[in-house]
Amino acid sequence: MFRALRNLHRLVRIALTLARHGALDGLERVGTPPSFLVLANLFRRTDLPPRPGQRLALALTALGPSFVKLGQALSTRADLVGEAVAADLSSLQDKLAPFPGEQARATIVTELGQPVETLFRRFDDAAVAAASIAQVHFATAADGNEVAVKVLRPGVERLFARDIDLFLWLAELAERLVPRIRRLKPVAVVRAFEETVRLEMDLRLEAAAAAELGQNFTGDPDFRVPKVDWARTARRVLTLERVGGLPVDERAAIETAGHEPRAVVGRAARAFFNQVFRDGFFHADMHPGNLFVAADGSLVAVDFGIMGRIDLATREALADMLIGFLHGDYAKVAEVHFRAGFVPYGQSMGAFTQACRAIAEPILDKPLNEISLARLLAQLFEVTEQFQMETQPQLLLLQKSMLVCEGVGRKLAPELNMWELARPLIEEWMLEHRGPAARTRSVAEQAVARIEELPAFVGNLEKAAAMLAAGGVRLHPDSLAALGAGQPRGSWWPWAITAGVVAAAIFLLA
Repeated sequence: MFRALRNLHRLVRIALTLARHGALDGLERVGTPPSFLVLANLFRRTDLPPRPGQRLALALTALGPSFVKLGQALSTRADLVGEAVAADLSSLQDKLAPFPGEQARATIVTELGQPVETLFRRFDDAAVAAASIAQVHFATAADGNEVAVKVLRPGVERLFARDIDLFLWLAELAERLVPRIRRLKPVAVVRAFEETVRLEMDLRLEAAAAAELGQNFTGDPDFRVPKVDWARTARRVLTLERVGGLPVDERAAIETAGHEPRAVVGRAARAFFNQVFRDGFFHADMHPGNLFVAADGSLVAVDFGIMGRIDLATREALADMLIGFLHGDYAKVAEVHFRAGFVPYGQSMGAFTQACRAIAEPILDKPLNEISLARLLAQLFEVTEQFQMETQPQLLLLQKSMLVCEGVGRKLAPELNMWELARPLIEEWMLEHRGPAARTRSVAEQAVARIEELPAFVGNLEKAAAMLAAGGVRLHPDSLAALGAGQPRGSWWPWAITAGVVAAAIFLLA
């Protein structure tokens, strides 16, 4: 009851902010009482932009950091807010006024247990970037290395916990009261959002993510990750090697520096492919503010607070789908959707195949500047509702990343389709992981794994036999004779099982 009262009180304040920014337009379509809309208009500002999505973005910015991040998440959910609003929300920037440098210094001392002057030769009190969760200061470490120091905002954990509790309460209420919305899994989406934010607020985890991503690209000349300064990193402080370069969306500056934009898009496509398909671990916030073109033309990533993981089975399904789309094999695309469980059984595979063709035909063999991504997303989400497809929360970060990557590609080389650039890599990966050699290797690995599990299996059977014997249960003598008379009781059957498994393994490996 207290939770409901607290959240209702906050909802009133949120509604006032939305009304002031004209973000309640359209509620009459869902049966909102006209008197409420008249009252809301009394608070409406007069200097508002024309589009509903723009007004909603302004309102979310006014509501604070959690709502800005929520808006960014909604920018990938045209199924919830419509394609026009989603497009406007994609421009939301996670930027806030910086907090004082003295507070950053105090956090560093508390977290690292040493004076700032001991840890750093120089520490700039003025932040170079400030976002909802943390801000960044340039510094020179005691060993002389130039570094970037990320420090959490004071009290940020409490603020996000309060807002996420509200989002979760609303999602639970929506699932109870609006059954048709359950397939969109609002509670699961909020839980995924909560997990993402929780990980962002432990900078040790961000440091580990940066180290893992850097290790995955060891020796790759086209993509680089700054090194972690572990001695100056803790839960609320992260110190990384300072890197520089040109923002990846500044085409004119990149050309002036002597770099070919098409080559940069190619590097970005390869880096994205390797992260998603090769490693199953990808940077999920690679907007132009987090990706730079270095002096040698390589790409350098920063800010590793939002990362995504995809298991091998999902990667294989995604690769199958993408190859099917790129080759125009819509029957294969449909079959993969059904096999992966994305489309519930009982739906028509033929009808879904036809829907896949309707989605894909407009993008095949066309450059990005001729593609209306908003229209394609709208068609896709209409199809998901028609075929009762449930939202896949684990793929929302990937969807967001694909949108960001396409945006970068469109600015740098609009004549290219970056997914066509990635096609040879995906086909090679598919051959390696789904071809005949890969299947043989998989069978062999499974057989070896079963053999390695055999001692534990036999031990468990021996324990079970001992328990049966203790309870007065005995095998019939005729059964023993049939299976091998003369063997000491309790010793014959492990060898029989072992022989059978080894024989099966030899057969599989042959």
